[in-house]
Amino acid sequence: MSATAATALRHDWTLDEVRALFELPFNDLLFQAQTVHRQHFDPNRVQVSTLLSIKTGACPEDCKYCSQSGHHNTGLDKAKLMEVQKVLQAAAEARAIGSTRFCMGAAWKHPSAKDMPYVLEMVKGVKALGLETCMTLGTLSREQTQALAEAGLDYYNHNLDTSPEFYGHIVTTRTYAERLETLAHVREAGMKICSGGILGMGESLDDRAGLLIQLANLPEHPESVPINMLVKVQGTPLENAEDVDPFDFIRTLAVARIMMPKSHVRLSAGRSEMNDQMQALAFFAGANSIFYGERLLTTGNPEAEKDMQLFARLGIQPEEREGHADEVHQAAIEQALIEQKNSALFYDATSA
Repeated sequence: MSATAATALRHDWTLDEVRALFELPFNDLLFQAQTVHRQHFDPNRVQVSTLLSIKTGACPEDCKYCSQSGHHNTGLDKAKLMEVQKVLQAAAEARAIGSTRFCMGAAWKHPSAKDMPYVLEMVKGVKALGLETCMTLGTLSREQTQALAEAGLDYYNHNLDTSPEFYGHIVTTRTYAERLETLAHVREAGMKICSGGILGMGESLDDRAGLLIQLANLPEHPESVPINMLVKVQGTPLENAEDVDPFDFIRTLAVARIMMPKSHVRLSAGRSEMNDQMQALAFFAGANSIFYGERLLTTGNPEAEKDMQLFARLGIQPEEREGHADEVHQAAIEQALIEQKNSALFYDATSA
């Protein structure tokens, strides 16, 4: 398949076609992905988001990968829904370090009627700060989705996790059809979709292909596609899962880029386990979005300063939100470049 042919927005991918992409020689696959990427994005810009857990732990879902599931004993401290003002303070801090999107996650099967008013106030408050807003709250009804849209929510995150065939091995408390129904509600309400999956849960190559097919064959591609590498948490059923081969992970990013040319492909959970070289390769494969800050819900994430240093070394700048100059980020990058001119880090090709 030519790069030109692959750039068309398609919603009819077959398993054989996607297998063929995964089986390309590595260099050919990355060349094709980078060619597609450059047709739709600035190759040296990466969208930056900050994620905050607004309600932590005791989730009734049994997702085998999740530290927040009430079915697993992970030692995670439970916390009730955060106060609105504290969420807005965290959003202001995220904006100050250069994030353009603020994502709020709650460990719920679905939001309750008593919590929805507070959630809506969070959306309105973060929006008023000039940030894009994103939430992940579990399954939504059509009415809840409409209320979030009216409050100004830009994105709703609801991951499919894996292929329909493998899904039952990972989650039993919510069906694949329910996940797809929530995505349909989000789209009907006029919001943007953030949906992706996790690698490293014991899935096959066909399962990875199947996940991407589900996403790419939606009536509209998700605007944001997070590709997570499993963060193995002690106390979960997947704590001893086999590591994902780094090249296999990069291949998946590249195939996602080819299949969904206009979507932001997010390098998401697991990034703290990747060295700088792997992250650089991920950006070349078409990843152009990251979470930024010290924590990603309940797991670690590379520190903001380290991210800025890596961006400086690669000549990457944060993507600006439309109509909002990203002066804070630009200043941070310029400072990182100055500091690195006299730093061994600038020359050390083996640094993590």
